[in-house]
Amino acid sequence: MVERERRVVVTGLGVLAPNAHGAEAFAQALREGKSGIRFQPHLAEAGFGCCVGGVPEGVLELQARYLTDEERFAMNQNMTYSAIAALDAWSDAGLARAPADGEADWGAGAIIGTGIGGIDTVAEKLAPKVDAGKVGRLGSTMVEQVMSSGNSARVAGLLGLGNQVTTSSSACNTGTEAVIDAFLRIRAGRAERMLAGGSEGASKYIWAGFDAMKVLERRSNDRPTEASRPMSAIAGGFVPGSGAGLLLLESLESAEARGVRVYAEVIGGHVNCGGHRQGGSMTAPNPTGVRRCIEGAVAMAGIHPRAISAINGHLTATFADPYEVASWSRALGLSPDRMPLIHATKSLIGHALGAAGGIECVASVLELFHGFVHASRNCEDLHPELAAYAARIPHETVEWRDLDVIAKASFGFGDVNGCVIFRKFQG
Repeated sequence: MVERERRVVVTGLGVLAPNAHGAEAFAQALREGKSGIRFQPHLAEAGFGCCVGGVPEGVLELQARYLTDEERFAMNQNMTYSAIAALDAWSDAGLARAPADGEADWGAGAIIGTGIGGIDTVAEKLAPKVDAGKVGRLGSTMVEQVMSSGNSARVAGLLGLGNQVTTSSSACNTGTEAVIDAFLRIRAGRAERMLAGGSEGASKYIWAGFDAMKVLERRSNDRPTEASRPMSAIAGGFVPGSGAGLLLLESLESAEARGVRVYAEVIGGHVNCGGHRQGGSMTAPNPTGVRRCIEGAVAMAGIHPRAISAINGHLTATFADPYEVASWSRALGLSPDRMPLIHATKSLIGHALGAAGGIECVASVLELFHGFVHASRNCEDLHPELAAYAARIPHETVEWRDLDVIAKASFGFGDVNGCVIFRKFQG
């Protein structure tokens, strides 16, 4: 393949979120401000301080529809989530599932990230049997279920993907980074189509460490829909979430040749690390790194900062929210009153960790395609340091037919950052 820069578009979406399954249902849930945060009895039984979370509903029925008994046998929850989202995105892009006895699709691949996926299998099956001296009873599929790349590898088998297939893991930046990496691969002419995003299971073993750190919201167990409060004055930590969000990215040439609908175009992206310097650490971002990441994405996109209509922020409902908004303002060189609209999808679904960036990228693309910016819930009591931005933070859904550009960013543990920019498609 000759390397050349090509236009990259989004032709398929797959999402399994706490508040909806499927692109159209998810778009409607966003528009309505529907929360997917619910009380989770198993967290209370385990002694968690935070007993609420975002977990997709109806998955048992879905997996029976999407997967055969044989396929489900070697899949844990994280793998199941990614498989459902991948099959949806593939079909949504007008692509058929290849026959098992056919040739691999050498032009199509997948980068499907996860943060801590598979740890539930280790805790519930692997460790207990090993510790009990029952290694011989682990079965022949244990490695498939616990290896980090299990989600992308399983999707490759379901769809016959022959290009790059890998699982990235960059904490909360995982899903966004996967989208950027897939975009760059297609742009360089190394693939025609890539599934990209992230998945994360719903497990007390995944969420326990965060509860121990006391970074989860623990004061709203009796008010689940009010628990996730990005940018609020009384935000007390994030609400754990789960699910999967995948985009089918495709070269414009391929999309036009197939005559398929295009949701949006990817026009820029940047990934970096703050190096744990200048205030950055394993758990806190270096603000200079955040600013440089945003600037890098805008520069690649070749747009003026004023061209950005909305920001779908990382915004986790922690102390970092005001610093993030200030970093956006500095990076874009815009005063608070000139900023794009700023909103937080996590206010509706919680923080899905390795799946967060993927699900929130799906949300951003749907907003562009349908022409709206969804509301941020539970921040009517805006943090005092964000008072100057009050007019730019919507508490009700904004219908905006001419919505043109959305910037989506994620900032993760390890001081890692990613920012991707989507534009309404113009042929």
